[in-house]
Amino acid sequence: MRINKYISETGYCSRRETDRLIAAGRITINGEVCERGADVEPGDIVLIDGQEIPREERERVYIALNKPIGVVCTAAESVAGNIIEYVNYPSRIFAVGRLDKASEGLILITNDGDIVNKMMRSEHNHEKEYIVTVDKPLTDEFIHAMSAGVEILNVVTKPCEVYRQDEFVFRIILTQGLNLQIRRMCKALGYRVMKLERVRIMNITLDHLERGKWRHLEPAELDKLLSLLQ
Repeated sequence: MRINKYISETGYCSRRETDRLIAAGRITINGEVCERGADVEPGDIVLIDGQEIPREERERVYIALNKPIGVVCTAAESVAGNIIEYVNYPSRIFAVGRLDKASEGLILITNDGDIVNKMMRSEHNHEKEYIVTVDKPLTDEFIHAMSAGVEILNVVTKPCEVYRQDEFVFRIILTQGLNLQIRRMCKALGYRVMKLERVRIMNITLDHLERGKWRHLEPAELDKLLSLLQ
């Protein structure tokens, strides 16, 4: 089993966070510093910072946070304003994906490492919905170009749904998550994002959740989310 899958299934941290720990040289397998992509065999001894990974059964946690501007979506304790410190949950949790520091809105937080990879892989086409305010009036050409795909980061973004909501505001539904995707798409078309808010991830919505607050997912919405990830 690949090391990042092995660790994520313990609930210790996500696959992405595991890759960060590997890059920092903090994981060993049988006393040897682990390399990215390493496999774990039955009987192998895997340590993080020289300590065994906690194996106790833990209750799965699924949280929706309405992230305010300024909070950073990382579990790194060295980063000021990191999301884990902000939520201050009594057991270990990690964010599913990211919202950049200047963006706000819905982000999911969990200790279930198994769902993170399923939600993040773009080929699964899981929807994420955003409301975006830009610096000048929208045009039909802009709406068409955004929905058809824009060249950023040496790739053309996937076609997506874009709806004009106001003179300066549009709603966009993405099924991929390139780095700063919406901001880069707008910039490529001559616009600057003034406000970016995520309002939905798959079937999970903010549902009147106040900015800066978080809630546990309701049983029905969690069941629906997990069914969509099968």
